[in-house]
Amino acid sequence: MSTSVKKRVTDIGPPHYEQFLPPVIKENYGKWKYHEVLKPGVLVHTAESGEKLYSVRAATPRLASIHSIRLFADLADEFSDGYLRYTSRNNVEFLLTDPDKIDPLIAKLGAEGYPVGGVGAAISNPVHTQGWIHCHSAASDASGVVKALMDELCDYFTGQKLPAKLRLAFACCLNMCGAVHCSDIAVLGVHRRVPKINHETIRTQCEIPTTVSACPTGAIRPTSVNGKQSVEVVEEQCMFCANCYTVCPSMTLNDPEMDGVSIWVGGKVSNARHEPMFSKLAIPYLPNNPPRWPEVVDAVKHLVEIYAANARRYERMGEWIERIGWPKFFEMTDLEFTKYHIDDFSHAGLSFRTSLHFRHQ
Repeated sequence: MSTSVKKRVTDIGPPHYEQFLPPVIKENYGKWKYHEVLKPGVLVHTAESGEKLYSVRAATPRLASIHSIRLFADLADEFSDGYLRYTSRNNVEFLLTDPDKIDPLIAKLGAEGYPVGGVGAAISNPVHTQGWIHCHSAASDASGVVKALMDELCDYFTGQKLPAKLRLAFACCLNMCGAVHCSDIAVLGVHRRVPKINHETIRTQCEIPTTVSACPTGAIRPTSVNGKQSVEVVEEQCMFCANCYTVCPSMTLNDPEMDGVSIWVGGKVSNARHEPMFSKLAIPYLPNNPPRWPEVVDAVKHLVEIYAANARRYERMGEWIERIGWPKFFEMTDLEFTKYHIDDFSHAGLSFRTSLHFRHQ
């Protein structure tokens, strides 16, 4: 029996990724020697064969219009033989083999309003969630906050002004679709009141047993209101996850006055120099003030500047904080330490194993 396995063509699932790889990647697959940062936003990967692949990275919005997609397709056809890819943090990367096309491509991207950067000791494009435009459990808006943040921090994206790479993230609620738990600086939308129950409509819009079982902490209990079946919420057990609203529209969680954002710091997924780290709370609450969220922007920019001025070369945010200690961090950043910073949860991040290293007793 032949050891080769023929690839079957079916209409089930996505196409195999190999058919979309540039020829230079196919020919040198698994044979790359090293990579270098040539300048902000530009990488070169060198293979054992001596062939080189150049990546030009540009920031793009999380929600892209048809105009933007067509523009990127046209630029890829003109400069990179039609090949591009999206990174996990919403950057677009053009994959070139001709170094003479790098500068003309950067010039065209700049003319269209797409800055090139996010490589090396820089801020990468923030990963973020859907926000008010789509998600029913959002406590803040993703696209609006990220736009306001990066308008202010763009120089840290296009330059190499930081001690090490800095990953920003935004999640609209504590379900954390946006990698808040493992980013250097993260913005997390927070709800501050329990779901508001409409007892008049809950019996016609919701199934009471399903609504009760949807709560992961057991905070929802069946009850009777004015002789009719309904539910109640035990406030001490509610963690504002919006699972109940997902199955029951009569339990509204969003509140324009109480909702806001919190700031978290010190997370990373890298194993370099230090094992992976979970983000920890820095600022418990800042208000939603659209369209520019000035309090959030000022707070994040302040954290970036303090980190840039005091961390050592190649030291990530969490590694810097661990070296100087949390009391010194709060002192240097002029942040108030409150009762909300005291982590007494039995399954706290400190108790989770994040390292690939194991020790046998």
